[in-house]
Amino acid sequence: MFGNGFSYWWLIIPPLVLSLWAQFKVMRTFSKYKEVATAKGITGAVAAREILKAYGVNDVPVENVPGELTDHYDPKLRVLRLSESVYNSSSVAALGVAAHEVGHAIQHATSYAPLMLRNNFYPIAALGTNLGPILVIVGIIIGFIKPLIMIGIFLFAFAVFFSLVTLPVEFDASKRAIKVLEGGGMLTAEEVVGAKKVLSAAALTYVAAAVTAILTLIRFILMSRSRD
Repeated sequence: MFGNGFSYWWLIIPPLVLSLWAQFKVMRTFSKYKEVATAKGITGAVAAREILKAYGVNDVPVENVPGELTDHYDPKLRVLRLSESVYNSSSVAALGVAAHEVGHAIQHATSYAPLMLRNNFYPIAALGTNLGPILVIVGIIIGFIKPLIMIGIFLFAFAVFFSLVTLPVEFDASKRAIKVLEGGGMLTAEEVVGAKKVLSAAALTYVAAAVTAILTLIRFILMSRSRD
């Protein structure tokens, strides 16, 4: 039953390795640069508020949340949340991450098209991520019920689309972050190099997620045709 579906090792192993490597790289890079203090000693929270103010985004509060690398911008509530290791830290990593998340808030304030598209697709993408694979597997288990399998594939395709739209959103936020950190004089030229490394490592996780989603969709399609 699952022999053909799970024999596509080339669709399983490479994205798994890429994802693990991306996670390792981002953790290692963040750990390295969170120990490198900036010359000006500005914390992530202060930097975030100053950048928001400079761009005229005055309706987005900056909050502290538990954990590490739990930083995010909430477009629904219009709140910027920084992890403990970023909010109170004046490290190169902290300012890079804080500026990146501010980039998302600025994207929202300026109605950046890819971000707005991603936000609109989130509900169906979340449904596709959670329900799509279940429908595919259940459809195969109970006797290759084609309509059920195809519905699962269709739903999961939205998750793939979401992961692809996420890429320009994240790349643009990092680009905005580096620009403001350089232009605003918050980091020295040497510190900017470190911030770029942190953001590049973080971006790799989104690339890995997109590759994994695409190859998973291909695997589902091949599995659905294994009895044709």
